Amino acid sequence: MRQTSIFSQGFVGPFHSHSFTPTRYAMNQANVLLQPMKNTEHREIGGLMVDVVRTGAARVKRIIYPVGFRWSKDLKAVVGTPLCMHAHVGFLAQGQITIQYADGTTDAFVAPQAVAIEPGHDGWVVGDEPAVLIEFDFEGETVERLALPITHGGGA
Repeated sequence: MRQTSIFSQGFVGPFHSHSFTPTRYAMNQANVLLQPMKNTEHREIGGLMVDVVRTGAARVKRIIYPVGFRWSKDLKAVVGTPLCMHAHVGFLAQGQITIQYADGTTDAFVAPQAVAIEPGHDGWVVGDEPAVLIEFDFEGETVERLALPITHGGGA
């Protein structure tokens, strides 16, 4: 399982405040990240809260995954496929998630971290805080426009 975080890699700057600590920063940001957003299309599905802003040909989404969320438990029946067949590209701003592909490969993501998840996965929140993903997509054209594989382990 791959897991990375800028803090676990010893990254400490370029911060100019003497009072900066990763914990204090995360706690302050958590409140802001979970606040209602203005001028968005808001949806709730399978326990997820999704806010969408259209930006030209793309969308910017904030997805809040609640504690205990698992795609195969909370969305599989709603979507009607055995795995999530969407690509996810963005920035995990809060929390931790683990992704498992059909072949058993797992990836762990810990905020703050860039995220690129191929179609054909299950995923779940790890720990006791919601995960907040800021995602960029092109609706049905995300895989093609970002040159991602059609499914994990498959060709583009």
